Amino acid sequence: MTTHETYIKRCLQIAKNGLGSTRPNPMVGAVIVHNNKIISEGFTSTYGGNHAEVNAINAVEDQSLLTKSTIYVTLEPCSHYGKTPPCSDLIIRHQIPNVVIGCIDDNPEVAGKGIAKLKASGCNVTVGVLEVECKIHHQRFFTFHNKKRPYIILKWAETADGFIAPLTRDEQQPVWITNQYSRQLVHKWRAEEQAILVGTNTVIEDNPSLTVRDWTGENPIRVVLDKYMKLGENYNVFDDEAETVVISSTLGARSSKFKKESTKQEINSLNIEYIDWNLKTAIAKQICDTLYHRNINSIIIEGGAKTLQTFIDEGLWDEARIFIGKPEFYEGIKAPKIVGHLISEHHILNDQLKIYKPKHLS
Repeated sequence: MTTHETYIKRCLQIAKNGLGSTRPNPMVGAVIVHNNKIISEGFTSTYGGNHAEVNAINAVEDQSLLTKSTIYVTLEPCSHYGKTPPCSDLIIRHQIPNVVIGCIDDNPEVAGKGIAKLKASGCNVTVGVLEVECKIHHQRFFTFHNKKRPYIILKWAETADGFIAPLTRDEQQPVWITNQYSRQLVHKWRAEEQAILVGTNTVIEDNPSLTVRDWTGENPIRVVLDKYMKLGENYNVFDDEAETVVISSTLGARSSKFKKESTKQEINSLNIEYIDWNLKTAIAKQICDTLYHRNINSIIIEGGAKTLQTFIDEGLWDEARIFIGKPEFYEGIKAPKIVGHLISEHHILNDQLKIYKPKHLS
């Protein structure tokens, strides 16, 4: 591993400290090196706060060292004004002579402009160090800007004999297939992504909260696909623990059981946002368009089987995380069918976790 790769690898490590809090901004890592020694590090602050480069520069005790240092970043420094000023301008102002970048920012507002600005000021710029690793790290951000949709993670648990749920149940609560450690891992994942989606049947049968209860972090935005507005306000997804977006047809809204006489504005005044759904348009694609326009760059699809299969059939997924537990149902609702490339396999006590990517992405 070269010197540049060593420091970019460190950038990738510290960048993960921003997972779940920087969205929709990318979680960037930055390291400043002087005389082969790291003198400061920084990662992207919570959305609206400082970018990684700013935090790293501010952390240097002796600012005079910056004129003889190298700054390493996982992603091209921004060149435009957003919530904060351009990071490329800050690097230039502090006269940092060397800039090493993992990968170019595909955001049209940047897309090489930050690099061009740095080079024009006289900076020695190196691009493409651990580029593949950096692109994988920033895959949520790149998917959002390049494909105009969120990064989509499919997640479900199935029994050893291939069922996702029983045909009937005695109580309105989940029938657990996996152990408590696998379930805690799912809560960690929820804290890392911006939104989570389920269909009507999952809400009716399981009454899930879809929050981060067994982990520390921010609750994801709850997205409920409720085609005909069957759900009443007593379900957990309508509590005040997190924001909820309900996607339904206009026809369904008129026969709503949620608020029989409510207008759309009155429904939205509760802790939910109501979004119309065109029944004649592809479901998953329409959901992706809706979330893209709400600036949501990642989502976990948690079910049920019909909802998951809809995204699979429309080819709209980037990752599938599938638990296989020890129980057997012998009959029930079959798990979704997926064709992909197995990229990793793990054991969590007696549970098996398989992670797939679409074949065209593997």
